[in-house]
Amino acid sequence: QEAKCAYIIIIMAVYWCTEVIPLAVTSLMPVVFFPLLGVQSSKSVCLQYLNDTNMLFVGGLIVAISVEQWNLHKRIALRVLLILGVKPALLMLGFMVVTAFLSMWISNTATTAMMVPIVQAVLDQMDNTEHDVTMMEQAAGQTNTVIELEEKNASDPASVHVIRQVPDDPRSSEEKKMRKRICKGMTLCVCYAASIGGTATLTGTGPNMVLKGQMNQLYPNNNDVVNFASWFGFAFPNMILMLILAWLWLQCSFMGLNFKKSWGCGTERTAKEKAAYNVLKAEMKKLGPISYAEFNVLLMFVLLVLLWFSRHPGFVKGWATRLFPEGEKYITDSAPAVFIALLLFILPANKPKFIGWNPNMSDPEQTEEDIKKPFLSAPLLDWNVVQRKMPWSVVLLLGGGFALADASANSGLSAWLGHQMTPLGSIPPWAIATVLSLIIAVFTECTSNVATATLFLPVFSSMAASVKIHPLYVMLPGTLSASFAFMLPVATPPNAIVFSYGHIRVLDMVRSGIVMNIIGVFCVTLAINTWGRPMFELDTFPAWANSTTNQ
Repeated sequence: QEAKCAYIIIIMAVYWCTEVIPLAVTSLMPVVFFPLLGVQSSKSVCLQYLNDTNMLFVGGLIVAISVEQWNLHKRIALRVLLILGVKPALLMLGFMVVTAFLSMWISNTATTAMMVPIVQAVLDQMDNTEHDVTMMEQAAGQTNTVIELEEKNASDPASVHVIRQVPDDPRSSEEKKMRKRICKGMTLCVCYAASIGGTATLTGTGPNMVLKGQMNQLYPNNNDVVNFASWFGFAFPNMILMLILAWLWLQCSFMGLNFKKSWGCGTERTAKEKAAYNVLKAEMKKLGPISYAEFNVLLMFVLLVLLWFSRHPGFVKGWATRLFPEGEKYITDSAPAVFIALLLFILPANKPKFIGWNPNMSDPEQTEEDIKKPFLSAPLLDWNVVQRKMPWSVVLLLGGGFALADASANSGLSAWLGHQMTPLGSIPPWAIATVLSLIIAVFTECTSNVATATLFLPVFSSMAASVKIHPLYVMLPGTLSASFAFMLPVATPPNAIVFSYGHIRVLDMVRSGIVMNIIGVFCVTLAINTWGRPMFELDTFPAWANSTTNQ
């Protein structure tokens, strides 16, 4: 049994790493091969593909899609950037804070795809202003080819001699280099912030959902130890810490720590900064005033977050226990998520009109127009939109992972693996956690984050059981490290989006990414050994973890 199960897992791991067939298709392999090899019945394998955790993910994604659909995320982003200001250091901080905040709720990929064009517009505008001010060449990264010279020659003979001087003027080439570096820093900060921000909420990114699903699967009576509120309490401070460190690191490596220049202590706004500010203002103007639909979506979104936090806060009774008999047994985080998703398909996108008792019937043209308008407006969300934007592949990927975890627990593979790892008991637990974080952080660079978490977490849980340490003590750092894909463009979609804009070479990403990985592992180790301990009682070996090893 164990060997058969391990064989399938190894094959799937190879396919996931090499992507010979799409990730989602590899995730379907358990449906075929577990029953054929007699590891598990089709019925029990297929049950795993849309379990409670996956429904939570789907509900969260539908809400995220509605936020994207009504451009609410763009409004939030621009508003924050206008508040924070446009000095280079603060602008970078602004981009990172906004991206991290949005990717907590929306998918990391969508956040990056929305932020990069804004960053691009701001940078272009800054460069154009600089060009207007100094009559130098235009946007960063555009080389002055001969053709351009000839065009300029034809159009404006006066500008030719200016351009001829450019190579001789050392200051301008320095400035050009500096501008290129700022460009790199500003675009890189977006994809890093998206990956970091995703870790802060349970639905923010795939690996977190994998952890929740595996905990419910491997430890059925774990008293719902990982839920939205507890995860947020643990991971949010960690995210803040990582964001600040990442910002300082990108500041150092791309802009140099020239405080006066980048912070603008006491200096007045330059033309470049005014230009950046104007771009943001113009973008904001384009959006117009907040619409009825946007307001509704914002309301639903806030309601969902409140429902998640107050369901089972831990220190007081949540609504699940107070309003429903035995609610804590029946209700999980997926119920509010799907409830809000349902509401989004019901609530109207325009203000409802009441025609019947309209007092000013005297104006015939007016009433005719009113009657022609459909009485019921379209709902906030359309199923076609959801179908188009929903990342179905991730849903299948999660499902495949849960099927693997279930099979490895039931076939006895987990127990066997745990048994092999008993020698690790002599190593102190914090060292185990740190080393495992490093291994995952390296491994996730070349595999999808969800696949990495899926492959490693069951192994970690069985290891924890054999060494008699709290399963979460190794599984939490493992989960967070699976999101630290900072080094390669292929490591995660946000990196690929940023890379496709062409400001960054792979080498730049690797150089910054190595330090980012170290920062990440450091923060996680710190989190798990300080505030993580009392929150999840990580010093004890819980009773619920023990019961599964004796099956």
